[in-house]
Amino acid sequence: MSDLTLLGIPGALRKGSTNRLLLAQARLSFGEAAWLEADLRLPLYDGDLETSEGIPGPVRHLGEQIARADAVVISTPEYNKAPPGVLKNALDWVSRIKENPWADKPVAIVSAAAGRGGGDRSQFALRLMLTPFEPHLLTGPEVMVADSANAFGDSGRLKDARYQKALDTLMARLRKAAETA
Repeated sequence: MSDLTLLGIPGALRKGSTNRLLLAQARLSFGEAAWLEADLRLPLYDGDLETSEGIPGPVRHLGEQIARADAVVISTPEYNKAPPGVLKNALDWVSRIKENPWADKPVAIVSAAAGRGGGDRSQFALRLMLTPFEPHLLTGPEVMVADSANAFGDSGRLKDARYQKALDTLMARLRKAAETA
């Protein structure tokens, strides 16, 4: 199946973040597919806003992107031993959409972080946050890029062949899960 759609969710807002670089590499490793990229510049979740105005348009758009995608890859940094607030906020908003767009959706998590764990705590926490949505979470191989500021070459490619091999394997498994879903 070559007409797959892959959604990338960058957990960092900064355009030049290493998590955006890692998403670009994941996209290449996944192979031919239509590409969607989520924008997490959403209002903070506020029950009063939801009651008075409903689900904001950008949140509905994110939910539609998740629903339309055949597979999702999330690249998360680690801020203070957890995923960044923008990612948690997006999950909180999407949880308010009546139809769960995550149900049985193949999802891979990758991370790039400054620390030596490469975002391991962030990934663990994100897996827990996604559990209520009941996606098809791939368990491995784990891709946790440590010392991420020095992990990518001038071309934006991963320098360490071990990271690239793990990413290639994870994306091949994500593709297989999308094709058989």
